[in-house]
Amino acid sequence: MIRLRVTPSIIPNLFTSLNIFCGFLSVIQSSKGNFENAAWLIVAAAIFDALDGFMARLTKSSSELGVELDSLSDVISFGLAPSFLLYSIYFHQLNSIGILISALPVITGAFRLARFNVQLVGFDKKFFTGLPIPMCALTFITFYLSFFESDKEFFEKILPGMVIILSFLMISKVKYDTLPKIKISEIKSNPLKYVLILFFIVMVIVLKIKGLFFAFVLVILFGIFRHIFNKIQSKFLLKNV
Repeated sequence: MIRLRVTPSIIPNLFTSLNIFCGFLSVIQSSKGNFENAAWLIVAAAIFDALDGFMARLTKSSSELGVELDSLSDVISFGLAPSFLLYSIYFHQLNSIGILISALPVITGAFRLARFNVQLVGFDKKFFTGLPIPMCALTFITFYLSFFESDKEFFEKILPGMVIILSFLMISKVKYDTLPKIKISEIKSNPLKYVLILFFIVMVIVLKIKGLFFAFVLVILFGIFRHIFNKIQSKFLLKNV
């Protein structure tokens, strides 16, 4: 008799599988013209993506296999699915240029994840190098949900530049903090970070999906400005050595 071995890793891998499934369903919905459904399926994929990491830590079952599987799922749900959605919504009108621009998130996202896997040491990390692909995808999705129906002209003007900038931010060296762990010691050591998180939560509650979009934009801009400030500071220190 063949005995199936059930290990704790099956729990986070199940959530990763649901992440992939949501990305697949999103592509199907985009192909049928159900763009809002496709967008919300990417949001659902992001929830499952967060849960698989949480469950891996909770069950202490982080593994190299889990990291690779998570990256493959992210390419589908936060690279392919949003790229195809953006192409279907708007970029198909621009012919070859539209194909190239809408392909950027999936291409640069794949490179970013490959770099992440090569550079990863251990399973805990304090920051990401380059914009995380789920944040990039959710910025696109919340932008679409916030403005496509209410201000289509504004949406179409901003979208191409946004896609190009965020795509290249994924393969940049701009650092973005991971979500902090809720601990008293952490709050005492860096209270400003938790004040900002509380501010973002209030903004999302008040403004809903539009608030979430603005929160992503602020986080992205903060990473860029901090990167520029650190570059200027390091050059200034070198001149004074």
